[in-house]
This record gives sequence, C-alpha cells and structure tokens, in this order.
Amino acid sequence: MKRTPLIASLAFLLFTHVHLQQAAAQTNLPAPDVNASKTKFSKVIGWPAGKTPVAPAGFTVTRFAENIKSPRNIYLAPNGDILVTLSNSERTAKEQAENAISGKSKAEQSGKSVNTVMLFRDGDGDGKPELQTTFLTGLNQPYGVLILGNAFYVANTDGVYKYPYQTGDTEIKGKGNKILDLPAGGYNNHWTRNLIANAAGTKIYVTVGSGSNVAEHGIENEKRRANILEINPDGSGEIIYASGLRNPVGMAWEPVTKTLWTAVNERDQLGDDLVPDYITSVKKGAFYGWPYAYFGQNEDPRLKGQRPDLVKATVVPDIAVGAHTASLGLAFYTGKKFPEKYQGGAFIGQHGSWNRSELSGYKVAFIPFKGGKQAGELEDFLSGFIADKDKGEVYGRPVGVALAKDGALLVADDVSNTIWHVSANR
Repeated sequence: MKRTPLIASLAFLLFTHVHLQQAAAQTNLPAPDVNASKTKFSKVIGWPAGKTPVAPAGFTVTRFAENIKSPRNIYLAPNGDILVTLSNSERTAKEQAENAISGKSKAEQSGKSVNTVMLFRDGDGDGKPELQTTFLTGLNQPYGVLILGNAFYVANTDGVYKYPYQTGDTEIKGKGNKILDLPAGGYNNHWTRNLIANAAGTKIYVTVGSGSNVAEHGIENEKRRANILEINPDGSGEIIYASGLRNPVGMAWEPVTKTLWTAVNERDQLGDDLVPDYITSVKKGAFYGWPYAYFGQNEDPRLKGQRPDLVKATVVPDIAVGAHTASLGLAFYTGKKFPEKYQGGAFIGQHGSWNRSELSGYKVAFIPFKGGKQAGELEDFLSGFIADKDKGEVYGRPVGVALAKDGALLVADDVSNTIWHVSANR
C-alpha cells in the first residue's frame, strides 16, 4: 500500500518523538562515580502486634498467612489455589564477610533455606485460607513455579524440575525430573529463577540473574546468565529470548498487548542514584546492556571500551522505578475489584536498598497503564515497611506480588514471614 504524505509525516513524527524520549531517558541521569558508593543496611525489627503495611484509602490490609519462613514468590494456580515458595540465601561465613550486602541479619543470611512450596486454599475469597498444606519439599532454593496441564514445574537455583500434577492436588508425591540445568547461585540474591508460560502453554520462560555485579569475575563465568531463556515444556529447544538483563526476577504478561514484561534489579556501586531498576517489555532477541551499558547506551565506566558494539546495540528499557530499590516482584492487575485507576496497571514489589546513603524501595509501587502503555507516574501503593529511616529499621521487606482469584493483591514479605492480603473496600 502506498503511503500518503500525511501518513508518512505522522509516522516520522511518532518515530522522532519515541526516539527523543529514549534519548532523554538515557541522558537525564547523574554521572557515574565509582567512588560515590554508599552503604546503609536495613535492620529488620518485625511487625508489632496489630500493625500492618499502609495502603491508600479505600483498601484493607490483613494477614493472609504468617509464621512461614521466608516466603519469596506467590503463584496462582488455574483452580485458584495459592502456591508460595519458601526459600532464602545460604551463605558461608566467608561469603558473608566478603559479600554482606543482603540487608538481612547474619542469622537470616546464614540460616538454611526451607526449600518448600506451601499451598493455601481460600475457597470463599474472604482472605482467610481454609486449607494450608506443605505442597512440595526437598528442593534447592526454589522461586518460580508453574502449572501446565498435568505438570507442575519448579525453578530451583540449579535447574527446572517437572512433576506429575492433577488439578486440586494438595501435595506432590511423585518424583520430579530435571528438565533443564541452570547455573546455580549468584551475587546478592541472584540465585532466584522464575518461570512463566505463554498463553498457549507451548513455551516456558526462565529468568537467570547474573553471577556478579558487573562481570568482575570475568564474562566467561556469566554463560547463560543475565538472560531470559525460552524452552519447550519438556526442557528442549532452549534459546536466549533476551539478554543483558542483570537480574530479571518478576515476569508477567501485559493484559492488553499480551507482551512479556519483567522487573530488573540493576547494578551497584555507581552512586546513590545509579543505576535505576526498571520494568520493561521484553523484545525477543534484544540486548539490555548488562554489564557494558545501563539504561540505554550509557557505558559503564568499569568496562569502558570493552564492547562498544554491545553498548551501541543496547535497548532502552521502558520504565525506571528508582535506583537500588531491588525491584523484584511484578504483577499486572487483571481483576475488577480494585477501582478503575488500578485496572491494567503494574504492581512492583521493591525489596529495598543497601547500596545507598538513604533507604529506598521497601514498598509495593504502582504504575497506571491504559491500552497497554504507561498512563501515569510511579506511586506508592503499599508502604509503611520502614519503621525508622534514620536508624535504618524496617518492619519487613516485600518481594513477590500476585493477584488472587478474589481480586485481592497478595504480597510476600519474606523477612517477616508473612503474606499480606490487600482488598478493596466495598
């Protein structure tokens, strides 16, 4: 079809506008400073009796589950069952001394991971589960879980496992098969491996974070890392779907465009306000910069001149969500129970900073979307996790976020051993 001059002009203007926005996003950042890195660890003091995080007016926050050690991720099964992975970092005394940057107490850093998946069933949708069971044990730092037909998948830190499953099962008894090997462990909680499937159930996407901050141990040690991998349900056909994603954790399908999005925890030690964590649509075959560039074609001074080709190829992520916030959880609101403002928008679990002079993150943030695109600025949705900013004291740290069948938002607060239930008042 032949383009009219008007259509061609409009297309050019749109192209120019998009690229000007991308250029502004890349340049409107402070200069990197390798000597400006600050450290402020948070001290977890736990939630006092009767106290909860704070949601906007018109919402109620209650405890959905408590006294479960280190709930990290939440998954809604097709039948409405809620599956929660319990896992945490495991570090030797030497590793703690060399890399004591998790913001957790020494006991939490060194305590053995529970390595369990719990099941909660809230059939009447009142925010109080009638059933709680130990669904699966014997895992190795699990994070992502997934149900496809009669199969239950778990992403351990060292690989993806597949188990037999029937709808309504409250316990997995069958033996699992490892269908995909993955590089285990990683820098500062980069051991998490998440899973999501496409709508047809023909492809599974697997997140693998970097093994270092900026490849300081050699890029040769980062094979298959800082990527989202794509595999078939039997583990075959692996490709690198997208690369240069330092620590992609949360994944979700944007409900209008049906595009895969991810939340990425960016790099450390370039100053208080570098580098912004972000959420972004994920383009197949795209490179997002790590470790050579950040937030577009901003070259990391610590790797200057090493790969100008990859710096030039770096894709600008869609939405910055604050430096050092440890943005890990991601969910789009696809329900109808929340007010219209929230419908279709993105909720982001921000676990909280350590590499900053003041605490940042420690909340669930929200970004409005309309028609599949950002329609407003980042704002607080669930706050109140910081008890005393000056002292660095926090009540808890949100991680995974998920939408329950009743339309409520569920939030995993790993260090306080709690799942929060946020519902709209009616």
